[in-house]
Amino acid sequence: MRRGNRTELIWGLGLSEEFMKELEQALGSGYQMRNWPLNALPSKRDMDKTSPLTVWIPLSVWNALPPSSRRHLRDWELTQRVLILDGPHEGPDVEEILELGFLTALTPPVSANKIRDAVFRAKEVRGLYDDIFSMTREIMLERELLARKTDQIIFLNTVLTRASQSLEPSVILANAREDLSLLFPVHGLQGAFWQPGDDGRLVAELFLAPCHDQQSRQTWIDYLLASSTKLAGGPVDGFTVENLNQALPEDCLTLPSPQTTVLLPLKVAGSAFGCLAISKDKDLRLGKDHVTSLSAAANHLALALRNAMLFREVKTKADHDGLTLIHNRQSFDDKIAEELKRHQRYRQSLSLLLVDLDHFKSINDTLGHQAGDMVLKDIGAILEESCRETDFAARYGGEEFVVIMPQTNEDQAWVLAERLRRKIEHKSFLYADKQFQVTCSIGVATLTPGALSRKDELIRRADEALYLAKSNGRNMVCVSNVQDQKKVVGLVRQG
Repeated sequence: MRRGNRTELIWGLGLSEEFMKELEQALGSGYQMRNWPLNALPSKRDMDKTSPLTVWIPLSVWNALPPSSRRHLRDWELTQRVLILDGPHEGPDVEEILELGFLTALTPPVSANKIRDAVFRAKEVRGLYDDIFSMTREIMLERELLARKTDQIIFLNTVLTRASQSLEPSVILANAREDLSLLFPVHGLQGAFWQPGDDGRLVAELFLAPCHDQQSRQTWIDYLLASSTKLAGGPVDGFTVENLNQALPEDCLTLPSPQTTVLLPLKVAGSAFGCLAISKDKDLRLGKDHVTSLSAAANHLALALRNAMLFREVKTKADHDGLTLIHNRQSFDDKIAEELKRHQRYRQSLSLLLVDLDHFKSINDTLGHQAGDMVLKDIGAILEESCRETDFAARYGGEEFVVIMPQTNEDQAWVLAERLRRKIEHKSFLYADKQFQVTCSIGVATLTPGALSRKDELIRRADEALYLAKSNGRNMVCVSNVQDQKKVVGLVRQG
């Protein structure tokens, strides 16, 4: 008689008191009866507030209802309507009754069995409706879950596709920022990656987005280093910074905080090698779907970024000398060919320095090859420190080094070469408790604008200038542009 703990509600519209008593006697306890008088029939608002099991309506009352009330009753899906065919006239046929939206029609006198049968049929229909609604809810829920999973697959596919399109970490991070914005507004994305250095200590590479000022920049550096130390399980002893190209001023980063920063560890095979710091609105709360998608995206990005870091490491080893860590002969050959093309296209000066360490063999003979290797490493570091951003330093072979100087004329190249010579001359080396110094000879060759020279010719002229420096006593800088004997004093310049 009850649906759960709820009492079933039975309505009547304009029923007689006698028929209401017959309903109560036929149905017994567990039902709540309400009969609406003809002068106060229920409004649409009354019908919207509740859902009776059945509504019993005499035909005379139905005919007297205004069209709007009939429409409201027909549209009342969960409530079943029972028509009482009162009056002497002939009632409607079955098809008409169904068209009017009634469950059944009863002709007086209405017995208790007919009443119970009508209520039983109403319960069956109500149960059918409940099953349909329940199935509909389940279907809608499954569709929603499927839609979420589809959106997540599309999102992850976008992240994976774009991440695998480049082997440049800064490009991968820029694309990741755009892709993660599909989940929620991302105001900035930065990264930190670490690996053991030559001495085994951890060295980090930080990728920073634009900051408001130097203090904010330093705060972000400290945050990324602290996060790296925590995730790596050990202190980070050194770091480098690469600036990410992101638009200003709307993308200026706020300071990191638990409310505005999401930290994503990057792991491969269970081992963390980096992390991403995502900046968001302070009031934005990430839901379970956000966290799940971010975690899956981090796995894809970790693989792409790890591959990019490994590729760069392999490329660096291929392009750089293993001992001095500056560019090697192969990368020099590629670079000088590129700069010669640029020199001929834009008609700008191009200079080349050829550097040779004086009496280097004696260091290997007297102190050993390890001492010689130490000297070569330090000379490589001096070259890196002394060169401008546009210059290109490389180890040419043995104790010889080269420096390519684009857009540099002969006088400028000599000044830079002389500065380099002095640094090497004043550098003090210590090996096996023995302190010593080395000197170098430098040859300078310059191509003037419009000159159509080849790589071999430029190197040959620099080699000739180097020979001139060595033959005139070493530890000096010489240029190759000798036109006559009167210029020798200006060409051989000793510091």
